[in-house]
Amino acid sequence: QVQLVESGGGLVQAGGSLKLSCAASGRTFSNYGLGWFRQAPGKEREFLAGISRSGGSTLYADSVKGRFTISRDNAKNMVYLQMNSLKPEDTALYYCAADRSGRYGVNGMDYWGQGTQVTVSS
Repeated sequence: QVQLVESGGGLVQAGGSLKLSCAASGRTFSNYGLGWFRQAPGKEREFLAGISRSGGSTLYADSVKGRFTISRDNAKNMVYLQMNSLKPEDTALYYCAADRSGRYGVNGMDYWGQGTQVTVSS
């Protein structure tokens, strides 16, 4: 089992940037596929980005492609989400997630953090 803790959320103006971080426990961090998701009030949880075990492959939802970048540092047990050109519709609770089988797509995540709030003002 892995524990995940997100940080870096906050309030920003439209067009601004934020970098989210997720710290993971465990010595087998590099074995996990990782992803970022978000959930806005009244909406379903939405997949944003995923990254493979080595960090060599990434996957993005169309809604954030070109604006968000996922990365990981296995030596530090960290995964990041750099968010640029933020829009009010990006306002949501952002979660990082891990899959013990190495998957990093929409489905199959085993572990979830508690989330960090991102609010984008117009």
